[in-house]
Amino acid sequence: MPFNLLKTYNQLLELAYLSVSKRTKLLLDIFKRDIEDNSDFNFRNKKVNPVKGEPIPMQTLFTHLTTVITDDATRKREFELNRSLRLHWVKHHIDEKKKDNILVFSADDGVGIRTYILDEAEKYVIVLAPYRNQKEYYLLTAYYLEGRNVEKLKKKYKRRLPEIL
Repeated sequence: MPFNLLKTYNQLLELAYLSVSKRTKLLLDIFKRDIEDNSDFNFRNKKVNPVKGEPIPMQTLFTHLTTVITDDATRKREFELNRSLRLHWVKHHIDEKKKDNILVFSADDGVGIRTYILDEAEKYVIVLAPYRNQKEYYLLTAYYLEGRNVEKLKKKYKRRLPEIL
């Protein structure tokens, strides 16, 4: 398990052999190291926060980064391997360590303004929402893009706002 803590972008975590409890502990350790306990978790000099309005915001964010909705009616979520394998990529992209094949843009997605960090080569996206004061972000989610989701994001990119919010 400790070798997973040494993984860097674009390596994938090795989770298949772990029990559910060990897998959860490992993912929580990575989440705490990179996000929850990271006092310098900023994107372009703006603080990145978990979504507010939930009982335990950091737990909710962890859930969004490692699970997917499996039932829209009940909003039930289940473990999602592709998101979890890449959990340690979030910080790498928030810190903008990768410069090539990255699209960073803001777009109105109908629900509100979202800022996207799209790693085209790895088919990975991080979704941020600007906080009302425009000096902070909420980290909404991050996930591996499958199927037509890459094309959908490229369409959003074509109708992007003139500046990143």
